[in-house]
Amino acid sequence: MTQSLALSQVEAALKAVESDSATSAEKADMLMEIAAGLQSRPKSAEPLEHAVTLYRRALEVCPDDSPLLRARITARLGTALQALPDGGNEQLVEARRCYETALPALAAAGTPEEAAELQLNLGLVQQALAPTGAARLHDAIDCYHRALRTFTRDTHPQEFSVLHNNLAVAYLSIPLTDERGRIREALAVQSFEEVLQVINLVDHPSEYAMIQNNLGNALQYASSGHPLDNNLRALDAYDEALKVRNPRDTPLDYANTLSNKANVLRNLPEDPDKPGSGRGASLHRARELYREAQRIFAMRGEPQRAAVVEDALLDIERELFELREYPHRRAFGSGDGANGSADARADV
Repeated sequence: MTQSLALSQVEAALKAVESDSATSAEKADMLMEIAAGLQSRPKSAEPLEHAVTLYRRALEVCPDDSPLLRARITARLGTALQALPDGGNEQLVEARRCYETALPALAAAGTPEEAAELQLNLGLVQQALAPTGAARLHDAIDCYHRALRTFTRDTHPQEFSVLHNNLAVAYLSIPLTDERGRIREALAVQSFEEVLQVINLVDHPSEYAMIQNNLGNALQYASSGHPLDNNLRALDAYDEALKVRNPRDTPLDYANTLSNKANVLRNLPEDPDKPGSGRGASLHRARELYREAQRIFAMRGEPQRAAVVEDALLDIERELFELREYPHRRAFGSGDGANGSADARADV
């Protein structure tokens, strides 16, 4: 949508409100629908800003005796504010206020899907505000669980998968400061696996790769009593992601997954049942993956990520030297993927 077309639609809508003989509720509804059209697949911030203007005007003309319509307009205003690029915390806080204002009327008189969509969006806002301390991740998690009462795997698979992906990311974002940390890690793995019950490699290749990469990260860094099993499962997940990610079409995602897979290989213990799969062999494989990832990061203008991988490569070289000099000293990996590993990147 071009800038002139968006602006002309806004001006026409505002003039119609002043001159049209329709009722106030009809005018508010018209403004809401035009704003929603502007908001659909915007190519810049301008249509979103115009949508915000129309939603605000719709609330001005909407009569007080139409609480459900007011709630719908308010919820839509929240989505436009939330979508503004580089809007910052101020817009997100206002979007949260919109959702909280609209929720009672939508829950009482709207459809179950409307209330569940609001809970999903409210959870996304809370999750976005959490890093700055303006919201709690636990509140986002509560919103997602309420939305899942309506958005089930069978009835709303797309929303179900979005909710479980964001649930998993939220679980993993909470610091491991209490005894429930391991439970949250297990729940994150479970949520990623729930998403994989809905999406597949053929129909949703990019989403499939993203979830498999995130599942691999969740498994390799989980505080589990079975680290070897988790690491082997993580390798399988990364290999699934690499069925989609490649150096030609998705170079940075490809390099990210290579680096994550190398992190796992660095911490695999020697398997006595598989000759040639010892500690040294795993380190050599990890080195190859790191080198390829580093080359791509450097070529694609990611010097910080390339430097992180360089540090991991130096550690591997030192460890390989120790294995050559003292072959019986390092029979097993550390088992702690968080120590000395290249930066694991989750896709959100």
